[in-house]
Amino acid sequence: MRDGKLYVPRLARITPPEEPTGHAWDPEGTVLLTGATGGLGRSLARHLVAERGARRLLLASRRGPAAEGVGELVAALSELGTHVDVAACDIADRDALAELLASVPAEHPLVAVVHAAAALDDGVITALTPGRLDSVLRPKADGALHLHELTRDLNLAAFVLFSSLAGVLGSAGAASYAAANAFLDGLARQRRAAGLPGTSLAWGLWTDNGGMGDRITDADRNRMGRAGVVPFTPAEGLALFDAALTVDRPVIVPVRLDVPGLRAMARAGMLPAVLRGLVGDTGAAAGEAAAAGTPALARRLAGIPEADQERVLLDLVRHQAAAALGHATAARIEPTTAFRDIGFDSLTAVELRNRLKAATGLRLKPTLVFDHPNPVAIARVLHKDLVLDLTAEAPPVLGELDRLEAQLAALAPKDAVRDKVTARLKALLWKWTDTHQDAAANTAGAGHGTDRDLDLDRIDAATDDEMFDLIDQELGSH
Repeated sequence: MRDGKLYVPRLARITPPEEPTGHAWDPEGTVLLTGATGGLGRSLARHLVAERGARRLLLASRRGPAAEGVGELVAALSELGTHVDVAACDIADRDALAELLASVPAEHPLVAVVHAAAALDDGVITALTPGRLDSVLRPKADGALHLHELTRDLNLAAFVLFSSLAGVLGSAGAASYAAANAFLDGLARQRRAAGLPGTSLAWGLWTDNGGMGDRITDADRNRMGRAGVVPFTPAEGLALFDAALTVDRPVIVPVRLDVPGLRAMARAGMLPAVLRGLVGDTGAAAGEAAAAGTPALARRLAGIPEADQERVLLDLVRHQAAAALGHATAARIEPTTAFRDIGFDSLTAVELRNRLKAATGLRLKPTLVFDHPNPVAIARVLHKDLVLDLTAEAPPVLGELDRLEAQLAALAPKDAVRDKVTARLKALLWKWTDTHQDAAANTAGAGHGTDRDLDLDRIDAATDDEMFDLIDQELGSH
């Protein structure tokens, strides 16, 4: 919320400027790199020297000189003419970090900070504990905050935070990691607002560098692929690092996306809202696809025998279950085999529920897969909600209102016919409200005038657009 207005995030493509922005890093100054002895840190240290001209590096990590491969890294960088100091420092310890920064020589002052330290401890929400949260938040969020506070009075040319797409999109099973990275994004914005350098890079998936991206499971990798995220190599990631630092924005998302896959998700009504601006026109907005799911599917089912209705819904469940598990077809999804026996866990169970919710438009509980443990059981629930309950409970007038809604949507905002329709609907609603409230008053015995007067006041004061919303509310179509 800004100045009383609500905003929602949307990713948009950016093109690096022809003329780079920002200050050049003084090659004689010191560059501090945290998380420097992991796979990503070592790749980044080499890049800072070979491509960005750094001549003095201060590499900090919890293990410092004792970390595997550090000796070889220092030797290789030294051969390129770079002075390298390696320090064992827990940057989440403010006093230890202050001591480290005090060790930077005055003749080679600190000119840039690149904060790449991180830790993973994934688990679903119910498995998280204060200790598990702390193990993830300390190196990334606490470390970033201490770096900010202890360097804000220095004349830095760059303050770069390695964030993650998890903080932008959310990430199944990684709530603590997503929160830590969202904090980094907020810190970069805060620094910019204060006139300080700050860039948070919300990275997609790095692979083949010995870092955290190489430690995720195949299931996690497949899940990210189904969400449209494509991994990139260290060379591609480092090229994105350089490109991002030419852009004058506090938060940038360097990521490779499967755009055709995103368009397919949009057509199915499953595209995260933050990504909608990247896919172009898919023929139907994501929200419209989801909203249109129930009437279309219900109409299809209404026109076929009950046995065929159950078969259609069973096929739907099997195909969506296959997609949630990353299978190309539904052949491996047996109708009566328990979901847990074909590889479902809590994360894929929620993904299946979300897919079925998008496909049907029904409100389905997150525990759907656990409450109804195989495809046949879920198909029966869908059949009940989509066909049996609607057939038993829905009065014919609702079908007429659906057709009326479709016709109203086609009217131009300022069409003269729309004005006539609005007046007619106001009169209709007045009669409908008046009749039912008089009946209710006769039953209750007294007080019949208050609610009726209130509704009439609302109708008389309503604009045309408000009138359509009011009709929806009054007739119970929401």
